[in-house]
Amino acid sequence: MVAEHAAAELIPAIDLKGGRCVRLRQGRMEDATVFSDDPVTMALHWQQLGARRLHVVDLDGAFAGRPVNGAVIAAICEALDIPVQIGGGIRDAATLQGYLDAGVRWGIIGTRAAREPEWAVELAQAHPGQVIVGIDARKGLVAMEGWAATSELAAVDLARRFEDGGVAGIIYTDIDRDGMLAGINLEETVTLAEAVDLPVYASGGLATMADVERLGAAIARCSGRLAGCISGRALYEGTLDYRMASDLLAGAA
Repeated sequence: MVAEHAAAELIPAIDLKGGRCVRLRQGRMEDATVFSDDPVTMALHWQQLGARRLHVVDLDGAFAGRPVNGAVIAAICEALDIPVQIGGGIRDAATLQGYLDAGVRWGIIGTRAAREPEWAVELAQAHPGQVIVGIDARKGLVAMEGWAATSELAAVDLARRFEDGGVAGIIYTDIDRDGMLAGINLEETVTLAEAVDLPVYASGGLATMADVERLGAAIARCSGRLAGCISGRALYEGTLDYRMASDLLAGAA
């Protein structure tokens, strides 16, 4: 069951491409902005600002279907006291185990979870509380293969497959909003959060404190199911103050 009174989180994101900290626009690898050549220092920065966890994506791994920036991810985990969740290229149990052994707290599975929900549930049951499902969508339909392919499967229908299966939560990303500073697609995110009895984290588009206020109001309406938000570009480009936004969300649940 979802914890009704858990404080909502604003989770900083580090996306890795070629060992550097970048942000993409709408998931396009050719449209990357480099924000740091030192992801470990960047990770420590978010910890020092009070983050309770860090979201890391191996972008190269998402396209390759296997870990590519594993050494950097291990170094981040070793440097931090806060937990790390990692996505991008986790397509089998051995890869997840390798990340857990390296100090990762949660593994995020996306493409294979969409193709084989039963496998995702089996993996989550084998690692209770350590598997998060990432559901990435365009216009409500699930995207896979590093967002390179869009299916005919509705995101809400997929999310329902993971209830009562040991999954720790769902990250819902609106690809068209991701990296665009265009505001979260609250309507679809709230629809998904209200449809499942799992913590749901919004991702894609958070830009301003006005967005955070709207998200906070939605969190208050969702009885703990909408558990927070992941943010990248807005934090790196300074359109959002991390501490202020984080405090607002923490008081919303």
